[in-house]
Amino acid sequence: MTGPGDPPEGAPEGVPGGGDDEYRSVVFDESFVRAARLQEFSAQERLDDHTPAVRRQGPWRRSRGSRQALVLVLLIALAFATAVYMGVRNPYRSLAERDPEPLRSTVVPLAPRGAVPGAAPAALFEHSPAAHFRVGAEGVNLPAVHGTENFTDTQVLAALDAAKEYIIRSSLDPEVLTGGTVRPVRVLVDSYQLEQFDRSMDRPADDGRHAATGWLVRFDASRVALADPQVRVRGSLAVTETGSSRLEVTGDHTFVYALRPAAGQPEGDGRASLFTVRREVRFRFDRDDLRDHQIEVVQAYVQAGPMSCGGDTAGQLRPLLAGQDAGKGRPAGTDPYAPQRSTASLCGVMADEAQPSPPRGSP
Repeated sequence: MTGPGDPPEGAPEGVPGGGDDEYRSVVFDESFVRAARLQEFSAQERLDDHTPAVRRQGPWRRSRGSRQALVLVLLIALAFATAVYMGVRNPYRSLAERDPEPLRSTVVPLAPRGAVPGAAPAALFEHSPAAHFRVGAEGVNLPAVHGTENFTDTQVLAALDAAKEYIIRSSLDPEVLTGGTVRPVRVLVDSYQLEQFDRSMDRPADDGRHAATGWLVRFDASRVALADPQVRVRGSLAVTETGSSRLEVTGDHTFVYALRPAAGQPEGDGRASLFTVRREVRFRFDRDDLRDHQIEVVQAYVQAGPMSCGGDTAGQLRPLLAGQDAGKGRPAGTDPYAPQRSTASLCGVMADEAQPSPPRGSP
């Protein structure tokens, strides 16, 4: 009779029949072998049930693979969304996309027909076309605000407020008028125009692009001073939508200044005189400008007098004072037959009715 651990056929050849029990622990019985068939189906089972050759992995592995696939899809979607967002909002997008436009400006001196009238500032204003103008910022009024097709009421109001602020700072600030500073104006200028602005202030030129007097009103402080800080103003602002991403504001204002000779200057007869500046300025705003409270100054057309036509108006305005006249201050003649391009400056004549007419004997 075989031992309890021997196979039915008896012990294999060469293995002691009853003997060495230390090997009995490594002999696999039939129940162990059946239990070891965990991974592979039979060929018939695979044909009958279309079952894979090996069993599927456990549910924890399937879950882990699904999560990895989901994370990958989310990362791809996030990368795509970021690329689209940066393409729209990238602050370093190309100049062509912003399409910035340099300021183009024209300054036209207006020469008086005779001597410049003089009197006390109050008498001059009272007997001039500026008698009913408002004083200072009160003369820069906003129109009724309405949203446009692509801009809300709030955005239109922001554009008008910025344009008004620019006009006030560039035409009414005493420090700007006398050449003491340009910073109040500069901080409003769109960053794409700052290089042009700075060159216009540092090296002004009468080339239509770099006249300081196209950006702001500035007098020759070595010759003239303000006789009255209360500048008279009248004008209007208008806003239009020029594209799905642009607003334009046009300001058309007349400023009337009371001037006198600067300290130590013998020019004129010592009385005050009026100086008139008509400024038509066109501003442009995109959504970045509205957000950053900045302005693209696109075009400026300035008429100013009384002045001599022969003076350089690019860097500063040089008014004629009370008792002075334009004399022979006329631009050089223009020869239309000459091959070179004409460099003659524009000049106009100031209408008599544009001058004050104070009563005789006014101080």
